[in-house]
Amino acid sequence: MNWKKFLIPIFASLIFSHAEAHVISIYKHPIEWTENRERLMREYSLEHYGREMTEIEPRAIVVHWTASATLESVFNTFYSESMEDGTLNVASHFVVDRDGRIYQLTPETGLNRHAIGYNWCAIGIENVGGVNGEEDLTDAQLAANVEIIRHMRAKHPTIEYVFGHYQQDAARESGLYLELVPDYYAEKIDPGAKFMRKLRKAFSKSSLKFFPE
Repeated sequence: MNWKKFLIPIFASLIFSHAEAHVISIYKHPIEWTENRERLMREYSLEHYGREMTEIEPRAIVVHWTASATLESVFNTFYSESMEDGTLNVASHFVVDRDGRIYQLTPETGLNRHAIGYNWCAIGIENVGGVNGEEDLTDAQLAANVEIIRHMRAKHPTIEYVFGHYQQDAARESGLYLELVPDYYAEKIDPGAKFMRKLRKAFSKSSLKFFPE
């Protein structure tokens, strides 16, 4: 799969409350999206959330690392519609490469399978890195995550929470957690407390809600 042929640069203007214009550069990097993927979304959401969904109203942003070293490996993992068991494949809305370049894989309102209990309402940001659990995400990735979160919050004021994947239990106090399948759970460590500490600091003056480490 030559994923580079899918890269389409786009530019989105973001106006902050203090009227200062800011430009964020995002590259389109679409995964396979067909009627079959939407069917799998409906099946997944019905089983896990009790309703058929293909779109979300974003209420939270969940930050991840990929536990892999290259963008290409991430894209190859996410591209297919289904997993080996025939269910909806895992995916995330955004991927940030080591150099901070941002790629959007799906519309931010599309339902993606990236965080148990929160897929119905959460945008996912993946960061290339974290191989063998090493907290090695870069400053460029941190800056890019800040940009994505600001941009998404401006587009979707319904977003109230930001948390790392490893904070999935602490985030239950948000009231957003929903999972109907018993014992469906996976322990997570991404994207590391160090990265989330820096991200939380970047939004110290924001009304966005973060969770304890």
